[in-house]
Amino acid sequence: MYKTFFVVSLSMLLFACKPAEDPDLDQVSGSTELTIKDAVDFVARSESQLAELLYENEHMAWVYSNFITHDTEMLAARANKNFTAKQVELAVEAASYYKIDGLDADTLRKLNILRSGITIPAPRDAAKTSEQSEIGARLGGMYGKGEYCYANGDCLDLGHLGDIMAESRDPGALLEAWNGWRQVSPPMKNLYARQVELANEGANELGFADLGAMWRSAYDMPPEDFPIELDRLWGEVKPLYEALHCHVRAKLGEQYGTQLVSQDGPIPAHLLGNMWAQDWSNIYPLVAPSEEVSSYDLSAILRERGFDAVSMVKAGENFFSSLGFDRLPATFWERSLFVKPEDREVVCHASAWDVDEKDDLRIKMCIKVNAEDFKTIHHELGHNYYQRAYNEQDYFYRSGANDGFHEAVGDTIALSITPEYLQKIGLLENVPEVSGDIALLMKRALEGVAFLPFGLMVDQWRWQVFAGQAGPDEYNELWWQLREKYQGVKAPNDRPADAFDAGAKYHVPGNTPYTRYFLARFLQFQFHRSLCEIAGDEGPIHRCSIYGNKQAGQRLNAMLEMGRSQPWPDALEALTGQRVMDATAMLDYFAPLQEWLDEQNQGRQCGW
Repeated sequence: MYKTFFVVSLSMLLFACKPAEDPDLDQVSGSTELTIKDAVDFVARSESQLAELLYENEHMAWVYSNFITHDTEMLAARANKNFTAKQVELAVEAASYYKIDGLDADTLRKLNILRSGITIPAPRDAAKTSEQSEIGARLGGMYGKGEYCYANGDCLDLGHLGDIMAESRDPGALLEAWNGWRQVSPPMKNLYARQVELANEGANELGFADLGAMWRSAYDMPPEDFPIELDRLWGEVKPLYEALHCHVRAKLGEQYGTQLVSQDGPIPAHLLGNMWAQDWSNIYPLVAPSEEVSSYDLSAILRERGFDAVSMVKAGENFFSSLGFDRLPATFWERSLFVKPEDREVVCHASAWDVDEKDDLRIKMCIKVNAEDFKTIHHELGHNYYQRAYNEQDYFYRSGANDGFHEAVGDTIALSITPEYLQKIGLLENVPEVSGDIALLMKRALEGVAFLPFGLMVDQWRWQVFAGQAGPDEYNELWWQLREKYQGVKAPNDRPADAFDAGAKYHVPGNTPYTRYFLARFLQFQFHRSLCEIAGDEGPIHRCSIYGNKQAGQRLNAMLEMGRSQPWPDALEALTGQRVMDATAMLDYFAPLQEWLDEQNQGRQCGW
């Protein structure tokens, strides 16, 4: 997410190296009936071909992400074209073998992964594949190079505009920064609309109704059942979110006045401390419990102790080492990007990389010394350790059990960044008393609970767009309809006719499916509760840290090593003993806060 973006979306998009030859499907089907052996041989051949391409492709993606220029954009477009063509070739062929009777479960699973695993499938037409690749590279470049220039001539990139959103309490300054960043996205709209057309055509050729149906097919359940599962999870936590929203809205009304923050409607999006209003942790001082007596400021502590980007990453590595995981390789420290260079444009969105699928692990971040990035580092390293754990699996299984798992691992570790943990590593002298728990839980909720409806609605928007239910002229209207419906958040002003506010969120032009982050929020608490039980912790779940517990580390690694080799319920059961995603762990974690919020909200009109 701005901070978690695992983010292999670029590596998924910008793979490739050698041009792929167009397949002759007549040679695949021919006049002879395909056999089980043909399918097994095809899978083995596909794994070998894609694995061979991966090393060079990952390097290309890394260069583009770290050196955004006209030339790297052209190289990225070429790489995307070549790899997408090869993927489509193999995916179309996989569809033919998928129909063979008597295939073993392993071959069937690999064929389905190949058939449905392309994030943005291209049509088999060479010109359209090339066009789609060029669009993807242009969108990535437009986002990465985006900035807003003030009347005084100062031009600020997303990082600096984000600082204003986080730190300012001047509604005028917040509004200008909010609007300023959204000037980056209108030029993307027509390009994005064309990309949707091309990707839908590619999805159709693979046997899917549209790209949304293709994305929903990757969760080991019928695609039509997946939205039902999402609704179930959201319904379980919605009362907690609504209680948080009610309290935050009341406090913002006290800060900015009820004329700006109506007490019976959605909250203006620019007042929530984040460019997309997806994380409200930066407004904690405005909504903190008045009786707070023993909380702490981790950002201030890190700065006081002289932490820099490298020492923050070292702290993250130390956590995993305490669980029994091997240290990161020397190349990680040599090749990762920790600080934004002053001499070139880079994509600052945090991401984790496994360049050779062996041990060339890296993260790419523009680290700032604050609590948010301290947690983000633990999150990104979670991706790296997951990547290392499953690197002995077959090519198609070198991934998370589902994409929510990959996001959840690092977030699970972040839940162990408790006062007890900070004391153990020397960042706190004393653990706050129980009286400070509400403050700590509020901070967690402003980050994790506040995110839930945003994490759900991004793909709700995209799925409707992919299904043709909203054209380009309706993109923005639908975006804000969904944000009001799920988040209770509204645009702070009338939006221009050409606005494309969805494009101001990295994952939309970057074509990274977003539901993974919604699922990860539930899975992280589910994982955390089970790991705490394994570690023998008998205290409240929000006070538990598994730091230093090698038994918990062994159990976690056993699940990580499975990769995608089994349906995700099997992987979930291996760690938690459960086969369904469960919101009760999150509700247990925040139970003290829920009770406190309900008390605070007495007499207030909640809802929107």
